[in-house]
Amino acid sequence: MELKLFAQIHKLTFRYSSLSQLSFKRDDVNIPLYSKRVFVCLLILFLVGSKGITSASALELTLDPPGDREFVRDLAGMLDENTTKQIKELCDKLLTDKATPIIVVTIDSMAKYGGADMRIETFATILFNQWQIGHAKLGDQDWNTGILLLVSKNDRKARIELGAGWGHREDKLCQQIMDEYIITHFKQDQFSQGILAGVEALDKMARKLELPTKPQSPWTYVIIAVVVGLAIFTVVSMIRRGSSGWAWLLWGVVFAVIGTILYQMLNNRGGGGGFSGGSFGGGFSGGGGASGSW
Repeated sequence: MELKLFAQIHKLTFRYSSLSQLSFKRDDVNIPLYSKRVFVCLLILFLVGSKGITSASALELTLDPPGDREFVRDLAGMLDENTTKQIKELCDKLLTDKATPIIVVTIDSMAKYGGADMRIETFATILFNQWQIGHAKLGDQDWNTGILLLVSKNDRKARIELGAGWGHREDKLCQQIMDEYIITHFKQDQFSQGILAGVEALDKMARKLELPTKPQSPWTYVIIAVVVGLAIFTVVSMIRRGSSGWAWLLWGVVFAVIGTILYQMLNNRGGGGGFSGGSFGGGFSGGGGASGSW
């Protein structure tokens, strides 16, 4: 589309170029038509640019996302059933452990879904933002660590797109994953193996993430204060009363055990064994990642 627009502009510019030596007279002032040609060209560029911006902001790809914990849309039929199952299990565990979804999408071509003449980087960014892959925040902390692995079969292109939380710090690693794990297999028509190898490598990359620390419950400090107080009281009682103070030691142990149990319960409350949300929660692309072709 961009090439067609520039071609039209060039054509219009050439049409006016033959008039560059002419002039017209107004109020006894000669104004070369060359200036008029420049003005017209600038006006065309402005109108085309405005149209392009409007079109880009309104652009939407005709692709629906997978379910919250389905992770895979194999529209090009590049994955076998067993590999799809392995990928889903791997992605589900990663999402639970690190609140980071990996979404795998295969398509026949970008043109088929509204991306004619589009670079795969642009297509992946639009799709990432349209689906809002990942969670923009976890609690009060910025997160946005979603990952999209997009493969366009007939275009023979692939893209790893990262959420904004990654920045560009893993671009080099993503390029290595793309070149050594994915494209190597694709060149041998081993699409299932390449996609699985790519997801496994991205899983290892994402597991280096440290989840935000959960805020401590106010009851945690109350329990600690009670246990410390009982310990001090027990020691003082034993010093003052001798052997009769041993009863307080027993009570101190009992309360310490109860305090430990309550502390563990408070720390684990609401954890549910990990992140229980889905794959889509307002995430957006940061432009990081890597591309490849075969």
